[in-house]
Amino acid sequence: MASKRSNDIQAAAKKSLKSFEQKQNVVDHRIKVRAKDNRLAVLVTAATFVVALVAQYSYFGFGPGVAKDFCINFSQTPEPEVSGTSKPLLIPDAAISECRDWTGVMTVNKANLDIKLDGESAPQAVANFVDLIRIGFYTGVSCHRLTTSSIYVLQCGDPKGDGTGDPGYKFGPIENVPTAKEGKQPVYKKGVLAMARQSNAPTTMGSQFFIVYEDSTIPSDAAGGYTVFGEVTAGLAGLDPIISAGVKGGSGDGKPAVETAIKNITIK
Repeated sequence: MASKRSNDIQAAAKKSLKSFEQKQNVVDHRIKVRAKDNRLAVLVTAATFVVALVAQYSYFGFGPGVAKDFCINFSQTPEPEVSGTSKPLLIPDAAISECRDWTGVMTVNKANLDIKLDGESAPQAVANFVDLIRIGFYTGVSCHRLTTSSIYVLQCGDPKGDGTGDPGYKFGPIENVPTAKEGKQPVYKKGVLAMARQSNAPTTMGSQFFIVYEDSTIPSDAAGGYTVFGEVTAGLAGLDPIISAGVKGGSGDGKPAVETAIKNITIK
């Protein structure tokens, strides 16, 4: 009787141990699964962070959030005076161009010219143009020169109206000159907006610019060509009354016979 009782106790103990071991195995499995899930969660979180970091880098390095001066590889320096000191640097920061396209409307007499400025290819010239527009510099300024022979341009932006005016500073370098085949002079296409400057002097640009109303072969000089900073994309025919009236006095280069001025320029 005692032996049977002892056997029953041992059998019960074995059964209880087996049950405990089974439960422990379940617990261990759950712990392993939970640990695996936690590792997976950490990996997913890390991957999400990396993706977000890459996306942010891409946005600020390559996308719409690109640095505003990525296309600028030069700097302006103050113009030295005879005494050895330097004039204050008034030249607008090239970063104003934001290295992007700008669009707007330039009104010359009754002509509304749709324009586009190329801030990536000509950042300094575009920054200068945008800055002068913002301060209202061009409002009411004359277009003082028309050429109707060989070169076909209307030149504007001189506050003096005689070809000698500027905004109080001069700048360079020359940017974005049209390419030309070897042995040929560059052609400035109809609609081009380009900066005027003094002959053989690359750092004498200011506020004066010219509108090319017919394809024109404009010879380069010792300084190179002329900075193309934008184009007229529509409305160029609005200048026809000015062009057809010709030059005052009948020559092929001089003051337009029709009084001509910039009424307004807007950009965005």
